[in-house]
Amino acid sequence: MKLAIGGKGGAGKTTLAAALARRAADLGRAVVAVDADPDGNLASALGVSEARIPRPIAQMRELILQRTGAQDQGAGLMFKLNPRVDDLPDRFSVDAGGVRLLVLGTVESGGKGCLCPEGALLKTLMQHLLLRIDDDVILDMEAGLEHMGRASASGVDAMITVVEPGMRSVQTATRIRKLAADIGIKRAFVVANKLSRQQERDLLQRALGKQTIIGMLPFDEELARADLEGRPLDLKNGAFVEAVNRIGETMES
Repeated sequence: MKLAIGGKGGAGKTTLAAALARRAADLGRAVVAVDADPDGNLASALGVSEARIPRPIAQMRELILQRTGAQDQGAGLMFKLNPRVDDLPDRFSVDAGGVRLLVLGTVESGGKGCLCPEGALLKTLMQHLLLRIDDDVILDMEAGLEHMGRASASGVDAMITVVEPGMRSVQTATRIRKLAADIGIKRAFVVANKLSRQQERDLLQRALGKQTIIGMLPFDEELARADLEGRPLDLKNGAFVEAVNRIGETMES
């Protein structure tokens, strides 16, 4: 199972990504959880201490230059578009209770876009994770899909956008759905979060139009507090676990 999970900040995408990764590990599957959000906190949700959080791949300048054959001389340089990346998941991931956590980071230098050694390495690594390994891969994405190119889109089983009540969250879901379609991801779904009444789900469904809600995560004060305080995800909430299991089963069907 290869899933990309997006949504606006605070909607709960990291909570869902961590929960689905934990579910896969509990089922005995090999799973890689990828933090592809530049402001991500997937590590804390999985219970990885600050001292053990992997350094983002995008910040490993010496490695990037070595693998791409680039010279550290600014824009316009020559470099390999398909550098070797097959060893990077094992070398730079950490174990989080049976889940391998890998932090991608993002290309931060203004004006570079994707046409830079960092972008080439991240794109090739994403393709490797989605197309060339058998492990489950859970991607905790930012609102955009910059890490994912057309060549890797076919490796994603589905794109899930986590939405909370509010038009900004709905607008983010609409944007992600369009971006997913643009790069060839055919299965795009929505998971509703922080809804306490059926009426809220009905209103949200009308706002989303034809987008399909495949699950609803119940509002839980302890989960919200843990997220706010940067504590590991506690999966003792029976209703939450049941909702996550249903979402996972839907993706596997």
